[in-house]
Amino acid sequence: MRVSGLRPASRVVWTVGAVLLSAATLAACGESAQEKATAQVCSSRSAISKEVQKLQGLTPSSSAADEAKKSLETISDELKKIRDAESDLAPARKEQVEAATSRFGADLKAIGVEVAASLPSGNTEAAVAAATPKLKASSEKLGADYRQALGPISCT
Repeated sequence: MRVSGLRPASRVVWTVGAVLLSAATLAACGESAQEKATAQVCSSRSAISKEVQKLQGLTPSSSAADEAKKSLETISDELKKIRDAESDLAPARKEQVEAATSRFGADLKAIGVEVAASLPSGNTEAAVAAATPKLKASSEKLGADYRQALGPISCT
């Protein structure tokens, strides 16, 4: 299609139409990579907070060991999602998030090893009850680590 062969009024209509189409196309693209990364960080941060609260609320039961393992795995998965999103964040936010995930990740790993060592292999209520003080202490430490490392990341 040749635009140059059109009358002046037609060229104006064509140009305006092309500009509107371009604007509509850009608007339809949705969020930028930076906005998506920020949303992912905030979503994962929220999910980690919920899992930490679950860990802190565990009571001695036959399912406590499985629940603790599942929560720790979920926290680890969400932390990985944050790390995957870091490269698309604005520089200052990226620096803050990298420092937080590094510190929290190291703490999570240490606590995960500690919790795994304290969990009973037989998974009986008596064994879980015996491990409960160690699980409670570990979950409280993880909560403090979360508040210190990921808590300051603004999601408003």
